[in-house]
Amino acid sequence: MTTSPPFRLGDDWWRRGVVYQVYPRSFADSDSDGTGDLPGIIDHLDHLGADGLDVDALWLSPIYPSPGKDIGYDVSDHSAVDPRFGTEADFDRLVREAHARGIRVVLDLVMNHTSDEHPWFQASRRRQAPYEDWYIWRDSPGRSITGGRRPPNNWRSFFGGSAWTWDEAREQFYMHTFLPEQPDVNWRNPEARAALIDVVRTWLD
Repeated sequence: MTTSPPFRLGDDWWRRGVVYQVYPRSFADSDSDGTGDLPGIIDHLDHLGADGLDVDALWLSPIYPSPGKDIGYDVSDHSAVDPRFGTEADFDRLVREAHARGIRVVLDLVMNHTSDEHPWFQASRRRQAPYEDWYIWRDSPGRSITGGRRPPNNWRSFFGGSAWTWDEAREQFYMHTFLPEQPDVNWRNPEARAALIDVVRTWLD
């Protein structure tokens, strides 16, 4: 017989609960390789549970494979665990151990963009079906007075500079809200949207 985890708050826990954010690569290193990992977090769950900080949820910063241009928020595979942090089995154990202590686990899924090394983007820049329109591509409206290509508009990145970067392979600009290495996904494309929803289902499963 299975029992529900001993969560002390109901469905509105996210309104009233205490959420503790963990940056996995610096929280706890279980194998002394210099990088924090999922087993390290498991080893410290008692510090976060009822006998410690008494938190209601653990918010994990990105745990996915990434080139690391933006501390893991440039994701190159949304459906896997970065080997530096452990395995999918380690993640499953983390969820089980956290739930046993009444702690929910929240994943930072990074749905707005991917890494420019993501297979989706690499296919999109080659105009490979069905990924041609999975990112926000625009033509240049012409040349500037200095001869360079003008971006589609004057939008700015949150990290400074233009929100548009020219791609030589596709000969168009792509949009990035953050770093040039983090191209924005085109949520108006139904196939891209469905693929990201599948990512959510994968982690829920």
